[in-house]
Amino acid sequence: METVTLLQPVFDTLLGLALLWLAWRALASPDLFKAIVLFITFGLLMVLAWVRLDAPDVALAEAAIGTGLTGALLLAALTRLNSKSDAKSVHEKEQQRKAHN
Repeated sequence: METVTLLQPVFDTLLGLALLWLAWRALASPDLFKAIVLFITFGLLMVLAWVRLDAPDVALAEAAIGTGLTGALLLAALTRLNSKSDAKSVHEKEQQRKAHN
């Protein structure tokens, strides 16, 4: 039983350090898709942190809104951003081709 008691602070410390590392990596990542995936992972670990703090209601809200809904919206926005930039580059290439002819 003492081992379980001793492992809880170690787990909480590792969880806190993992949250800090994930937050830093998500903010510092130049690749938007990677940043979104790190953000979603951060949210999932944050859910675990809220459960460890005996706040299951906040953990459920974090899982549903913070991780699920926000992550899905960010991925959808990235998809639209990429499709618009692809369409713009195709249009620019077509303009260049017409200018050369």
